[in-house]
Amino acid sequence: MHDAHHQLATALQEIPQLVGTPPEAILVISAHWEEPEFTAMAHPNPPMIYDYSGFPEHTYRVEYPKPGAPDLAERARRLLEDAGLTTRIDSTRGFDHGVYAPLSVMYPLASIPVIQLSLKAGLDAGEHIAAGRSLAALRESGVLIIGSGSSSRNLGLMGRPEARQSLAAFDAWLQRTLVGATSEDREAALSLWERAPGARQAHPREAHLLPLMVAAGAARHEQVGDAFEIAEQTEV
Repeated sequence: MHDAHHQLATALQEIPQLVGTPPEAILVISAHWEEPEFTAMAHPNPPMIYDYSGFPEHTYRVEYPKPGAPDLAERARRLLEDAGLTTRIDSTRGFDHGVYAPLSVMYPLASIPVIQLSLKAGLDAGEHIAAGRSLAALRESGVLIIGSGSSSRNLGLMGRPEARQSLAAFDAWLQRTLVGATSEDREAALSLWERAPGARQAHPREAHLLPLMVAAGAARHEQVGDAFEIAEQTEV
């Protein structure tokens, strides 16, 4: 296994220990699902969506036989709508690899009900932070909220030495923003993320950053040590 992949797998395996008590259910915001409005997946037995190409054959046989949670999807929809955000339910969609790739390492027994929430087209940071705030109440009933994306996503710059400085600058800004700021300052900085050094080099398109915004919104009244328990950013 590549060193970076090994480090990622180790970090994912440690998350259940950080979370502590196993969650009653899991809500994942994946970078790989966008809809015109926030959409909660309500399939009772979600199938796998192998939304990639050119990968080894075994990656198309990954299974994560977890139950869905239609009731939780409906509750998430109501919370979003109560906050003034347009939303809908999708009872046919399965899980993309932004869900089953990290969860198969974090919770390999696949015994915890899982739902997925889409990003909203337009990819407005403020809207996604607001969505997270509206979903924070789910945590009180034992729902683990996970943002599945990555801290940088520019395939055109991968492996190019000249990209290291700009990507490192954005990563350092993100680290300071998440770890060193109050919740209010954190949200304000994330809302203006495009002004950060190296921002557009790290994210020419922000889909892989937006799951973090939802998770940060859901952790609004907490310090970042707690926020990272629900804002794990995975390179998927």
